[in-house]
Amino acid sequence: MSLKNKKSEKLFYSIGEVADMFNVNTSLIRYWEKEFDVIKPRKNKKGNRLFTQIDVDNFYIIYHLVKERGFTLQGAKDKLKENKEDTINNIEIVKSLNKIKSFLLEIKEQL
Repeated sequence: MSLKNKKSEKLFYSIGEVADMFNVNTSLIRYWEKEFDVIKPRKNKKGNRLFTQIDVDNFYIIYHLVKERGFTLQGAKDKLKENKEDTINNIEIVKSLNKIKSFLLEIKEQL
């Protein structure tokens, strides 16, 4: 299951692009890379990090757990080890509910 943030899919994203996707600093991206073993960017000859869509999907899960649900880093690590699929399903449900909420609010404004 993929948690795609963009419609156009690139092979690799720079650290700046990933930081922009989540509206965070690049230092947080580097920190989470060190803390979570599911983030495994490639590095080019210059040493620049190149993140795949899988890395971006994993960042989304981590972001959801830490920033949106208030987990500690250790709590997020435990949750990912415990049941990653369940977390992904919950994120998808929240996304769907937010879309429905937005749609209903639009309808309410038109009435």
